[in-house]
Amino acid sequence: MLYAAERTAKVEIENMIELESVTKTYTLGQQRIVAVNDVSLTIEPGEFVAIMGKSGCGKTTLLSLLGGLDRPDRGHIWVDGQDVTQLSDVELTRYRRDQVGIVFQFFNLIPILTVLENVALPFTLQGRPEREVQARAEELLKDVDLWQRRNHYPHEISGGEMQRVAIARALINRPHLVLADEPTGNLDSRTGHQVMEMMAQLSQRHNTTFVLATHSSEAASFASRKLLMRDGSLSFEEAAREET
Repeated sequence: MLYAAERTAKVEIENMIELESVTKTYTLGQQRIVAVNDVSLTIEPGEFVAIMGKSGCGKTTLLSLLGGLDRPDRGHIWVDGQDVTQLSDVELTRYRRDQVGIVFQFFNLIPILTVLENVALPFTLQGRPEREVQARAEELLKDVDLWQRRNHYPHEISGGEMQRVAIARALINRPHLVLADEPTGNLDSRTGHQVMEMMAQLSQRHNTTFVLATHSSEAASFASRKLLMRDGSLSFEEAAREET
């Protein structure tokens, strides 16, 4: 077993993500629910990984742990060489703001902000100069083919366009890791296909690691690697069989 400092150096060189024996439980009334059960996993820089599984299998909880939105009961999570499980609350807030992009199923755009303002918001919160904020937001809106919609409000654009805005917002801080939780769940199949195609292209263009949680085999087909999750555990053998 490597000491923490040695492992951190190793992860920084070889892996973007490493989970070691991660477990997360919840209590619902008198029932103890094991949402993530002793999961170990490594993901390389630039990989696009899909975590597949039915609702309630633990995949959203796993993304929440990776994103620093929740803490595991046991185990360690290294992201880009940093042991996220050892961060203070203040450090976790900074980690979520600066190092991770998140794309939600329900878009989570702010209705009183324009498309441009929604994309720019994380950069603005960092206190970046206005010229830099505008230039970066413009670059990303052009990447997702929405520059012509920059002055529209969320209620004035389609669901697919809102998800593309959310993807641009997730990338504005140049995160090394983007987490996408059922990003096509609120979209029709054609629009979902377009959104996934765009995410795969942006992952390659920006050399960003994407981790996707989905129950859709079509959405997962855009990933470079698929893993199956069932009852809180990852099944590597089943995922390998499904791809053959």
